Amino acid sequence: MHGHPNASRPTPRNVLKPRRLALLASAAGLSLALLAAGPGGYPPLNLPAWTSPAHAAETAPNAPGFADLVSRVKPAVISVRVRIDGDAENGGMMQNERMDSDQPGSPFEQFKRFGFRIPDGMPQRHEVITGEGSGFFISPDGYAVTNNHVVDHAQSVKVTTDDGTVYTAKVIGTDKKTDLALIKVDGKKDFTYVKFADALPRVGDWVVAVGNPFGLGGTVTAGIVSARGRDIGAGPYDDYVQIDAPINKGNSGGPAFDMNGNVIGVNTAIYSPSGGSVGIGFDIPSATAKLVVAQLKDKGYVTRGWLGVQVQPVTADIADSVGLKQARGAIVDNPQDGSPAAKAGIEAGDVITAVNGAEVKDARDLARHISMIAPGTSVKLDVLHHGQVKTLTVALGEMPNDRRASAGEQQSREMAGTPRLGLQLAPAADVEGSGDKGVVVTAIDPDGPAAEHGFRTGDIILNVGGKSVSSVGDVRAALNAAKDSGKHSVLMRVKTADATRFVAMPLAKG
Repeated sequence: MHGHPNASRPTPRNVLKPRRLALLASAAGLSLALLAAGPGGYPPLNLPAWTSPAHAAETAPNAPGFADLVSRVKPAVISVRVRIDGDAENGGMMQNERMDSDQPGSPFEQFKRFGFRIPDGMPQRHEVITGEGSGFFISPDGYAVTNNHVVDHAQSVKVTTDDGTVYTAKVIGTDKKTDLALIKVDGKKDFTYVKFADALPRVGDWVVAVGNPFGLGGTVTAGIVSARGRDIGAGPYDDYVQIDAPINKGNSGGPAFDMNGNVIGVNTAIYSPSGGSVGIGFDIPSATAKLVVAQLKDKGYVTRGWLGVQVQPVTADIADSVGLKQARGAIVDNPQDGSPAAKAGIEAGDVITAVNGAEVKDARDLARHISMIAPGTSVKLDVLHHGQVKTLTVALGEMPNDRRASAGEQQSREMAGTPRLGLQLAPAADVEGSGDKGVVVTAIDPDGPAAEHGFRTGDIILNVGGKSVSSVGDVRAALNAAKDSGKHSVLMRVKTADATRFVAMPLAKG
């Protein structure tokens, strides 16, 4: 176990055997001198001083641990409890937004975001849903961070501090794309708080995860950073820090600390075949959290830089054809007319390899780079253009709002009674950079049928059941027509970042 007091003192295999010999010899009353230089003339065993039982007994009480760190940061961690009226948002938390569903077969079924106790089926009228999560104060005057999926649609929010005191909180702002939310507790100016780390942790660094699930008091687990830059298909800007410190139900929104007591990430999801922790957790990195939280505090919502290009990853074949030594960067399919990219002279077939000197690994990496830069900022792009490398200066625009809140409400009404896909859709013409044909996947239920069949955010559905679609209504009509004709599945033609493919979607009742 990583949190064991002696865990920080590695025991190499070439040391373990002599130590065991020494202890066994001592227990049997034998002379170590015989073991060290017996009749066979064996060379002396250079036993480390710390193998001495007396020395071990002397140093054990001083072995390193996490107690000092935990006592410092634990008071800043809170329990977050929300109430949702079943009438809210067309029935409260809609079925396709359930993050802890047990629907089998989905490739995302084993990625869990904990926070809600939701009854089976759709919430009934006036049914009250309660949710639990964690969070942490980032200022002495009561600003606190948690997950968006913990407070989304909340009618009221209560927080419980480590000493058991309950406060009313208000939601300042949320960001679904990164699953972050900022809440505020008023009436006190001296809350214990913590700060975000300035640097990314290294793989192998110690990490301590702290939560306050269900108001029972803080819980602490320890482990190491297992990986960085993880993409689990939860959103367009996935860049998770993977840790092996157990994250359990109710710990969503809680912090993960480095050994200096700084927050390296916000606990948001786990990989879980069983529903419990198996030691694979995912944290929103501190660099992302700092930028998002700052905007939520300033204006209650997040704006992101916008380049205005459709891009796809550079494969080995593409790299060879354009003269790149490695398959890296993002190749431009189409710069949108009037976009910042088009104005800067970027053309279809150009490969963007760096943003402000930082290497672009692939298309998703480019999206993350640009999204982290404020609109109106001028950036330098390294571009491979017709075999020549050049640097372009581009003034980023503001990512257009896709009006998901109002569109989501309208879509719920439009899709009522149709087979459930687990998708949120918008006409391609309404989503900048998506062209004017088809409907764009703007959000995905990771436990839904679409996720099971490989749909990703940004995919464009061009055709359903042999008919071209350009609106949510078109999709609804095509699904209902297939269902009425007795079909158990419907064929969809889908354009992805890599290719255009056909997907047979089951017509399960919505």
